Amino acid sequence: MLSGIKRQGIVGKQGKIEIQTPELAEGTVVEIIILVEQDVDETSKEPSAPQDATEYLLSTEANRHHLMRAIQQVEANTDLVSFTPEEWDEEHHLHS
Repeated sequence: MLSGIKRQGIVGKQGKIEIQTPELAEGTVVEIIILVEQDVDETSKEPSAPQDATEYLLSTEANRHHLMRAIQQVEANTDLVSFTPEEWDEEHHLHS
């Protein structure tokens, strides 16, 4: 059976991370998972702003072309797929 202990810490010199867990006995086998709170710009060490979804979609020529084509199809009401919420639930087995 797995149980969890959550601790927050700060990475020290040379990437060293220390945590203290008095509720664990010495020699206890643990699995450590590190979750990073936010992206950091490595050159300035400042938090980097997340990329805006629109900025991402327009970031390459292929993405721009695909997005513009999709917008044109919606405006022209062509090549659209429509379904009711019930059809969606049935297709994806959301309510068994």
